[in-house]
Amino acid sequence: MAVESEPSRALNIRDVAREAGVSYQTVSRVLNGSDRIRETTRAHVQSVIDRLGYRPNPVARALSTNRSRTIGVLTAQSALYGPATAIAAIEFAARDAGYRLSIANLRSGETEAVRASIDDLLSHAVEAIIVIAPQQQVLGEVGEMSVDVPIVALGPSGERHSMAMDQIAGARAAVGHLADLGHEYIVHLAGPQDWTEAEARMVGYLRELDARDLRVRAPLLGDWTAQFGYEAGRSLLRMPDFTAVFAGNDSMALGFLHACRELGVRVPEDISVVGFDDIPEAAHFFPPLTTVRQDFSELGRRTIRMLLAQLNGEELPQEPLIPQLIVRSSTAAPRSL
Repeated sequence: MAVESEPSRALNIRDVAREAGVSYQTVSRVLNGSDRIRETTRAHVQSVIDRLGYRPNPVARALSTNRSRTIGVLTAQSALYGPATAIAAIEFAARDAGYRLSIANLRSGETEAVRASIDDLLSHAVEAIIVIAPQQQVLGEVGEMSVDVPIVALGPSGERHSMAMDQIAGARAAVGHLADLGHEYIVHLAGPQDWTEAEARMVGYLRELDARDLRVRAPLLGDWTAQFGYEAGRSLLRMPDFTAVFAGNDSMALGFLHACRELGVRVPEDISVVGFDDIPEAAHFFPPLTTVRQDFSELGRRTIRMLLAQLNGEELPQEPLIPQLIVRSSTAAPRSL
């Protein structure tokens, strides 16, 4: 028998039950992953669900099971590669675990804006919240709030209930690579210092220089954009007293490479350049960019595992992920100054 739904009415669980020849309680058990059902029955009901294209109403499902299977994501509005890729990785990992995401974009880092966004997520009956807003002000505001669901922040390593890339280790690998090539005068184009990643990468730069007893230079504070890298390059390259640049992200490195090309500075013959993030285009810069790659897919999986553990009243160890140095042709041994 074929179920023909009325134009004004969507399919419901009783339609599926009628078509499958079972009770609606059996369909509900299949939808909720219950183990109190035979595999042959589960397969039959699932085939009917798939054929009819039935999708349960998430609000009704949350009311009937007291579980929304929804994870909230609080994020600052950003098209930057890192945060955008982290959200995508977390969505894939959540979907694999049987959850979906509800995303709230912050208008600002002010207390009222953060509270409004969290309240919006809670109104959707989220079971947990992930914070992907690496500005220090936002993380501070979230840390001061009392929320009745588990929260995991993508932020500094060592913080309770945080999942992190070891940005310091990644920066040290970048600077260490330049030092191993023989560079003693290394400039750092840093990101905005209200971002935890920018701060950590700057710390890594300074620590590696100090560990190798190399000349320490004050980092140039930027804004993650290629435009800043370009303008910094136009200024620095007029009287260069350095042989290498470590850019806080690949976009600033791209802008710096543009300035080098305009001013006739050869990379890597005259200046070596290292970025951070390994955006998909980095391998196609001119020359291809040496950079630091972050495994966002694994970050997504670990973040979801940590949240699910918290939902089950468990604690997981919070080992930060170590970024990987990717060496390409934008770095070489230094020329003499």
